[in-house]
Amino acid sequence: MTEAVARHAPGTPSWLSLLAHDPAASQEFYHELFGWDYRRGPGPGSADPHFRALLDGNEVACIGQMPRGRQCLPAWLPYLSADDADKAAELVRLCGGTVGVGPLDMEGTMRVAIAADPAGASFGIRQTDTRPGARMGGGAGTVVWNELITHRASAVEKFYRTVFGLEAEPAGEYPGAGGGDGSGGADAEPERLTLTAHGRIVGGVHGVGDGLPHDRGSHWLMYVEVDDTDAAARRVTELGGRVLLPPHDTPYGRTARVADREGAPFAVVHTGRRGS
Repeated sequence: MTEAVARHAPGTPSWLSLLAHDPAASQEFYHELFGWDYRRGPGPGSADPHFRALLDGNEVACIGQMPRGRQCLPAWLPYLSADDADKAAELVRLCGGTVGVGPLDMEGTMRVAIAADPAGASFGIRQTDTRPGARMGGGAGTVVWNELITHRASAVEKFYRTVFGLEAEPAGEYPGAGGGDGSGGADAEPERLTLTAHGRIVGGVHGVGDGLPHDRGSHWLMYVEVDDTDAAARRVTELGGRVLLPPHDTPYGRTARVADREGAPFAVVHTGRRGS
């Protein structure tokens, strides 16, 4: 049976990828933590192979090889949907961002680009009418939330509204509560915004002020559903990762901010929701 492809509104996170210095070790880490299996496939903007992470046969993410000689910290990259990747990339440039890769065609089914907002947070742009996005919000092992960690939320609000048509409104505490590196910072002035596309919540922005990690700067953070946040945080350390912000309760569930073996940050959260 062929699965119908749901069209994502512009600005909706529809894919996630990680470029690692040792992708085999990263695949093992996430397999042990989330139960992901892998299937080989090409990746955007690189001749190196990428491996699609699968959970119960559904694609949930992608892990690939960091280009040789690139000196940057590994990070999970969300791809935001666009009706026209070329137009979105041009708007990125006009609004003070940068485009590092593309737009380019991938596998004949997608057009993608890799860009950064004016504060330096990297993200992808993804245009497709024929290829399903990553499975999200489907239970343990799937991504349930994407959040931009930045110095000042209000400074990037206009950028994402202009490029993707996202609306932002003040938010209460959501799963990303806490400083960018877990320290908070004495002079931090947290701002929280909820991002919506056509009235549907698709992510958030967390301005952490002086709590922004100095070694990483602004970045997008994915939250992965787990059955037990405390157990998942312990497992991260057993697998060679680190806990950046210990497990704590929020109105949206119990969450912890962690990093994998190479330092790529992400978060685990138990929301109590049943997977679809």
